[in-house]
Amino acid sequence: MTRLLLPLSLGLALAPPAMGAEPLLSSRVARKPLLQQAQPLIPVRSGAGTSGASLFAGRAEGGLFSAVLEPTSLPHRIGGDSVNARIRDIIARAEAGPDGYDAVQHGARRRPPKRPTAMTLDEIFAWIAATPGQPHAIGRYQFIPDTLRMLVNRLGLDRRTRFTPGVQDRLADLLLLDAGLDDMRRGNITRRSFMHNLARIWAGLPTASGRSHYHGHAGNRATMTWARFESAMAPIFPH
Repeated sequence: MTRLLLPLSLGLALAPPAMGAEPLLSSRVARKPLLQQAQPLIPVRSGAGTSGASLFAGRAEGGLFSAVLEPTSLPHRIGGDSVNARIRDIIARAEAGPDGYDAVQHGARRRPPKRPTAMTLDEIFAWIAATPGQPHAIGRYQFIPDTLRMLVNRLGLDRRTRFTPGVQDRLADLLLLDAGLDDMRRGNITRRSFMHNLARIWAGLPTASGRSHYHGHAGNRATMTWARFESAMAPIFPH
């Protein structure tokens, strides 16, 4: 789940967030990658253990690192293909554990009243509001509240929409775009850079050092090795 607000791997200075706060995620609407323009905050969860899904980091409005997409440009770019699905599978291995789309961050003392995939977005936000002071990362990609709200708004989803696997995948696909998936496909960035971008969103993914970009913040750690991450990504992007 990423509770650390991220800058990608572009060397933005990160100020350690206050412990115990729900992630404050912010962004700027811009036409250039936000990575190159803003210094993100990185709020982290408190009291998190070091096992299970990691922390998921995101931003409140607009894209995380790349140019914000106009709403009208989203439909034909979101929904995924085999490339998206394969990358999402790698992320899920690092983030969700065996519960997959019904995963809830292990530090949540008061869990949702039913399986996440059986809940509407409105029900999820109601659970978040009713259980302050605990982690709320939810689903296969461990969305934290501000990130979930931001993505739901970007897709224009009705709050009565159920948090199905398909909806979760669509939300994750927005983050793949923010991480530079289009640039990766066009050969404008290297696979290593793209992997670092992903690791700045999902704390369970490693950087080339072998550690999470957020290692040590509120119990965050990489849940796979860099070698395993690279071996999973190489067949998707051989060059």
